[in-house]
Amino acid sequence: MSTKIYNLDGRLIGDGSLVVIAGPCSLENYDLGLRVAKFMKRICDERNLLYVFKASFDKANRTSVHAWRGPGLEKGLEQLAEIKRTVGVPVLTDIHESYQAGPVGDVVDVVQIPAFLCRQTDLLVAAAKTGRIINVKKAQFLAPEDMEYVAAKCREAGNDNVLFCERGTSLGYHRLVVDMTGIETMRTFGYPIIFDATHSAQRPGGLGGASGGDYRLAFPLSRAAAAVGIDGIFAETHPNPKEALSDGPNMIPLDKMPKFLDEVLAIHNVAKTFTKEE
Repeated sequence: MSTKIYNLDGRLIGDGSLVVIAGPCSLENYDLGLRVAKFMKRICDERNLLYVFKASFDKANRTSVHAWRGPGLEKGLEQLAEIKRTVGVPVLTDIHESYQAGPVGDVVDVVQIPAFLCRQTDLLVAAAKTGRIINVKKAQFLAPEDMEYVAAKCREAGNDNVLFCERGTSLGYHRLVVDMTGIETMRTFGYPIIFDATHSAQRPGGLGGASGGDYRLAFPLSRAAAAVGIDGIFAETHPNPKEALSDGPNMIPLDKMPKFLDEVLAIHNVAKTFTKEE
């Protein structure tokens, strides 16, 4: 089945090019978001890549009840709108409650469904009704073939603009494994595939009251995913991950993002030639 192609901000997703979705895990403050967005926009422009800024206004699924969550819906959307206007980039954020879909859809270009919530019918329907592109994270417990039913919920709600995002599958406690064959399985449904590099390198709950991980694993995992064939790369990044308020261990340091993109893009471009031959 041929892959659907979406127009986002005058650029295409699913046409063989590579979209980059990147930013800090959460909106710690406006200045940080702006700094990351400007840097990522510049390096993506240099590589002729569509760039989408991402950050969460609320981390509602943190391990500990005392962990940092974010600025909240109202302030978070204000920051996202200003970053979008100032830097001139599309923006993405995730929702956790159905009521958030409307106001979020009024601001962002891509609505994201968190992995833990990808089976929640009301949430998917609310996201679909925004008319925005929907990036659905495949749950850690979900078989790749079951993503077909996730897309069907959006489609039947009137919006078939769906991205499938692979972010690893649970392997015992605190460990994830990336099933590269699952990328091929999801591809058969005709939706563009995004690879979440940094959450695939996460160790959920691995630090007791917080998630651990090793960002260095994002590099080989992303090279492997690019070799299989993807339409976009998702990566969380921060100028100083050790000081990040969430997901620091698996976020790629901002100054390492050019090298990261070059590695992924090089393999992506080679993989495209094989796809054409097939």
